[in-house]
Amino acid sequence: MRAFYGNQLKLGILGGGQLGRMLIQEAISLDIHVAVLDPSTDAPCAAFAHQFVVGDFNDEETVYAFGRHLDLITVEIEHVNIEALERLKAEGKQVYPDPAILKMIQDKGLQKQFYRINSLPTSSFFLASDAQELKEKSGLKAGVQKLRKGGYDGKGVKVLKNSDDYSELMEGPSVFEELVEIHKELAVIVARNEQGEIKAFPAVEMVFDPKANLVDFLVSPASILKEQMTECNRIAIKLAEALNFVGILAVELFLDTSGHILINEIAPRPHNSGHQTIEGNITSQYAQHLRAILGMPLGDTSLIRPSVMLNLLGEPGYSGKVFYQGLEKALSRPGVYLHLYGKTETRPFRKMGHITVTGTTIDDAVAKAMSIRNQVKVISAS
Repeated sequence: MRAFYGNQLKLGILGGGQLGRMLIQEAISLDIHVAVLDPSTDAPCAAFAHQFVVGDFNDEETVYAFGRHLDLITVEIEHVNIEALERLKAEGKQVYPDPAILKMIQDKGLQKQFYRINSLPTSSFFLASDAQELKEKSGLKAGVQKLRKGGYDGKGVKVLKNSDDYSELMEGPSVFEELVEIHKELAVIVARNEQGEIKAFPAVEMVFDPKANLVDFLVSPASILKEQMTECNRIAIKLAEALNFVGILAVELFLDTSGHILINEIAPRPHNSGHQTIEGNITSQYAQHLRAILGMPLGDTSLIRPSVMLNLLGEPGYSGKVFYQGLEKALSRPGVYLHLYGKTETRPFRKMGHITVTGTTIDDAVAKAMSIRNQVKVISAS
């Protein structure tokens, strides 16, 4: 175990968004020196990092210069420069997740091939070098096109329900996936440390905004059968072990209408599907990520109480200086926890914060959350 106390360890985070911000809040409790690299001068981490560097985390020399004076480097976004991380690792820096894993996850085609090679359940697929090849191979049947690289937060994904949708294919190397008849969308956060200790959080159910293709809200724990919960965790643990992963891994899953559980995608970092762990579980995903990459014993992932996480997304039709409507009424209720990300400008469907709502039962938490969901709106001040 490395020394993790008394500001002896210098941790670098590539990416300065809200995930990094919440990671810093946990790092403060361990008195860790945190440096952050992000291209935006007003990123959510800017006011909280011990050292905030403005720069491109996709530029090799920028990332290398940022990391060479640090002890440990991690990410809050997977789309970062791999070559620099490989150089830093070769020079003895601790880099988690491993650069080879990040490189694979950056490519959705390699992801799907990894699942197939390791006998992990996922939907049927094929790879195509361009839109024309995808059209020819698919036979214009229903499916999902995913660009192999660059997709994020619903971008780079196109659902193809009929032949008309094929007139708007995205150009570039892609994955074509069989269209799954989805009953529920689930996610498991799993953590593994250097010693091979591994723990999974109970699966959650995610409900997506159909326009933004972003999580609207999630329910923890998911309302699924006990054996399905066990299977979700088994798949996530097997995947983390197959990757020899160190850190937090978010595993997004489909429960189809036949009862099968399939891997959709993975994220090698703290994730939107784990925000509720701050109030809803004994250990948060952020504390667990730090424990994992520091080689500490992993924390207890048990539920404290059922919870619902509401994403606060910018309302359509509003851009400019942010104004949060309805917060006072929401916060007057017990078991309501507000997390704002420090973004001063709103725009349609931008992630501006989240609210966690806890209850004595799942039904209690859901009822309270749905009421709050209709009260709170993210609009602009003018």
